Amino acid sequence: MIERTAQMQLSPTSLEDLEEIHALYSDPRVWTHLPSGRFTDLETTRVWVQGRAAAWERHGLGSYAARDPESGALLGHGGCDLRGSEYAGGAFWNLGYRFAPEAQGRGLATELARHAMARALEVRPELPIVAFLLEHNAASAAVARKLGMTLQHRGPDAGNPDPAAIRLVFADRELTPAQLAATLA
Repeated sequence: MIERTAQMQLSPTSLEDLEEIHALYSDPRVWTHLPSGRFTDLETTRVWVQGRAAAWERHGLGSYAARDPESGALLGHGGCDLRGSEYAGGAFWNLGYRFAPEAQGRGLATELARHAMARALEVRPELPIVAFLLEHNAASAAVARKLGMTLQHRGPDAGNPDPAAIRLVFADRELTPAQLAATLA
């Protein structure tokens, strides 16, 4: 299933995208805000991609491979993935994206995020859409604000190798205590 936005062709993440997604997620230039998050081996990426592909089967939505419609080149990756426990009342859509440095600055993250949010609201409208990020990632915070998301939490980023790191949690609506707790886990 291929979906289109003004500037991109979007398809559900699959193992066919493995090499290109690995090149994106292993590029240190896309991890300047969280160097420890970079993928360092293909097997790690394979397991991660399999998880993203399975999300489409389980939840009817997940992350997209975002491609240039003319060349077919991978521009980025992202979308809404279901996180948290539905049984504990902490379920939410996690909005995330990562774009190649060459594709940044063109509004692609906002375009992908807007599309993914609309789809999440079609699939499970009762669940909030959340973007959590590090405070020094100003570009991602700007995208969240452009999308109408509001800051729900600002505090230490537990488990981050940088003890001074601050996590911001944005959402499309007020979060319940269980949902906020799930974003911080």
